[in-house]
Amino acid sequence: MEIVTQQLADALEVKVKGRLDNYWGEHLQRNLEELIRGGAHHLRLDFSGVSYLSSAGVGLLVRFYRQLKAIGGSFVIITPSDHVKLVIELCRLSPLLLSQQPAAPPPVSQAEPRRFSTAAGSFELIECAAAKPLQCEFIGDPALLKGRGFGPQDCRTVQFPASTFGLGLGAFGHGFEDARARFGEFIAVAGSAAYLPTDGTNVPDFMVSSGDLVPELNTLYGLRCEGDFSHLLRFETCAPAKALSLADILCTALEVTGSPSIGLVMVAESGGLVGAALRRSPAAESASFQYPDIRAWLSFSTERLYARSLVLVSGVAASVPSKSLASLLRPIAAGTGPFGHFHAAAFSYRPLQKGDIDLKSTVSALFETENLQGVLHLLTDDRQAAGPQQSEFVRGACWISALSGVQ
Repeated sequence: MEIVTQQLADALEVKVKGRLDNYWGEHLQRNLEELIRGGAHHLRLDFSGVSYLSSAGVGLLVRFYRQLKAIGGSFVIITPSDHVKLVIELCRLSPLLLSQQPAAPPPVSQAEPRRFSTAAGSFELIECAAAKPLQCEFIGDPALLKGRGFGPQDCRTVQFPASTFGLGLGAFGHGFEDARARFGEFIAVAGSAAYLPTDGTNVPDFMVSSGDLVPELNTLYGLRCEGDFSHLLRFETCAPAKALSLADILCTALEVTGSPSIGLVMVAESGGLVGAALRRSPAAESASFQYPDIRAWLSFSTERLYARSLVLVSGVAASVPSKSLASLLRPIAAGTGPFGHFHAAAFSYRPLQKGDIDLKSTVSALFETENLQGVLHLLTDDRQAAGPQQSEFVRGACWISALSGVQ
């Protein structure tokens, strides 16, 4: 199979020559995925040189059509061979896949973005209608993790409806006793929540709001933010071989809000995550984080994880930790600011819509259509032998706002 690409005015033309069957479909799939990862969301297929199209090939085309349509993109065969046209017509897919007319360009956001660049990447900033200030509520005492441990008196049931986001140590279940052996890192955003159980299964679980169902977690400690975001910050690395660090993104987010402390939710393509996750529940027994016991209690990534995945991140950051944030925040870059506390959920990759984007529908689609791979507490590896490492991101969207009432 031969594949040649050419940039058109409003799209990328992909000229394919050969057979599109189950064997060659994998080759085409890899090529199309790389084009989409590179930011091409409007694809025009020249299939004049495709001599054979099987049902496997048709299924592949339909998947890409649906994937790009869902993010405001387009996927259309502009010049089918006679065989391709016949097969698609017999499958009654002509209205979806065949067209001589270019698809309409994506709608222009009413909010005109402000574009700027730094040494690390390029950014677009869109102001949002923030009617309600972002308030942050702190739950429990994180010092108990390294102290006496957690008992029933330290557990609180917390709901995370669509107007909230948060993170911490928690578990789904019917109260403390039911969740005692499963408490682990959790993340909650826009009516969806996920956590990593510590009962040995190592399989993350999740809950998505539906009807009157609202995600609810038995929480040992954490934070819960509620309110509106003031800005949407889109970003992309300047160099394909170099991703933006979490510190790069946070420094920019703090600067554009003009606030010393912010709440942030991010959906982004991962360049690799650095972090840790509990292996055992601190409510089942007292934790020990001294060497060598820490190896039985904590799983720490010695190299970046979940590269090329799409990740959901939530948390808070500050240029200088205030009194109320001090117990939760740690340096994001080795030995320096900004400071923050962030959890991440990693999913199988899917392209992210460009421009203005709705947080709730984006997050719901991740949980409902993609594979949840893991939940991680993001940390900085400051060991000098390997060189300081932190989580990195290729491109994505950040919803940010100043934290109100933080002292």
